[in-house]
Amino acid sequence: MRQTFLLIILFFQLKLLTAQTSLLEIDLENGPYRVGFRHYTKSDSTRTYSRVFDYTNNKVPRPIPISIWYPVELQVTDLEPMKVLDYLEILKDEEEWEHLPNEQILNWFYYANTPSNQQHLNEQTTAYENIEPGKGKFPVIVYAPSFQASSIENFALCEFLASHGYVVLSSPSRGSETRWFSNHLAKEMETQARDVEFLLKEAGQFRQSDLDKIGLMGFSFGGLATMITQNRNEWIKAVVSLDGTERYQYELLSQSPFFAPQTLNVPYLHMAQKDIPEVVLKEDRIDPEVNTSFQLFDSLSHSVAYQLKFHDLTHSYFSTLGVLFADRDTRQDKTDLEIMDSYRLMANYTLNFLNASLKEDSLASSFLEHQASSSEETKSLISQKVKRPEEVPFSFQDFNDLASSQHYENLSELYESILTTHPSFEIPEGPLNTLGLQLVFNPATSNQGIKVFQLAVSLFPNSANLYDSLGEGYLFIGDKTKAMESFEKSLELNSQNQNAIHRLEQLRN
Repeated sequence: MRQTFLLIILFFQLKLLTAQTSLLEIDLENGPYRVGFRHYTKSDSTRTYSRVFDYTNNKVPRPIPISIWYPVELQVTDLEPMKVLDYLEILKDEEEWEHLPNEQILNWFYYANTPSNQQHLNEQTTAYENIEPGKGKFPVIVYAPSFQASSIENFALCEFLASHGYVVLSSPSRGSETRWFSNHLAKEMETQARDVEFLLKEAGQFRQSDLDKIGLMGFSFGGLATMITQNRNEWIKAVVSLDGTERYQYELLSQSPFFAPQTLNVPYLHMAQKDIPEVVLKEDRIDPEVNTSFQLFDSLSHSVAYQLKFHDLTHSYFSTLGVLFADRDTRQDKTDLEIMDSYRLMANYTLNFLNASLKEDSLASSFLEHQASSSEETKSLISQKVKRPEEVPFSFQDFNDLASSQHYENLSELYESILTTHPSFEIPEGPLNTLGLQLVFNPATSNQGIKVFQLAVSLFPNSANLYDSLGEGYLFIGDKTKAMESFEKSLELNSQNQNAIHRLEQLRN
């Protein structure tokens, strides 16, 4: 593309119109849990960092501010929920302006100091700060924010997911050396991926985390980090992209040595912004390809993948702060009501996708399959594509995983059952022989190795090498009679087998 995605984001801020929205009007339907929230900072001692506005050469271990939303079962009627201002005080901390007076927040950071934005600061959220987590285990979602953005940029979505039984963690999108990104975006992409992995480790310290059910969610530039993280952490079970930059800067993503789209085999949901109008493309010199290019989605073949295009959302409004505070581009943005309706639908799709992927919820799966075509109203808001995974050939590793799970018992029956669903599957002789020897020579699994060789010689009855290995197995466990029978059979098949000749001489003397 001729223009980078970062320029596109900047162009979205041109020709503005003041927004009129509220959390109440967004009206996300929270789940059965109250929401707890904590914010604290930890350090990654493997990396260094400088506070840019301290103007010092001193470096410190990389600070990782952490925001965490979690389910709470207790009644909290005697407590006041957080206000939007409480979240923006976290923004001050993460921007390293901790002592900035609150009345300067709207002047100092990204949003216009308008009466409507001032009203947002006093709006109540659905989160309660520092209350005790509930009991039970819940799936974990790690959220990667957009370019240089705060951990709280999508707080309403994070609260919404926590209320439906998820632990959600986020940290700010920070540069490798300081708060700001350098011009080396491939480096910054890797830095954010490492921050995401830091949060994954932090989730292990939180008692509510179900570490067998982990998903990632990235907005804009954060989408790059989620893809890299999933590629090198196989236990991540689902990925949500909120108009992720993996769509706009696929070549940048490809610079990562860890990026391997052919290995992505978990459910993937990509939600994209509306088509940019021709007048905006021309005035802002944006490549028209941004409206049609979905290179990552198109390349996927081993995962179920959903692509949603929201007809009423431009890029900024995939975040809570964008919906509430960002100025509108009069050339292309829809009305505030349409934007809030679409944000609500985006949150519901995210929830149902995660429920289907991490909780195996059949109703959520049905929502994903049918919601886009369920009503004319929904059709007017989104268009949807679904890709089904191509059949992955059944491998020897797959066979061994199943065999190991049943302690290598009834291997012939297992092999026959596999052939009913994968008729082209063949067990290779060499790996089967190596597996048998690995098991046999481990005293704890020697008998399992014998069972592997029994299957092997039934599949390859003319293999002198397999009978020779079976003889070694019997000899290792002390069954000399069966060892001699196996070596003799090996010699029948190959009279020049020197190992069998030598073993039989030893056993007969």
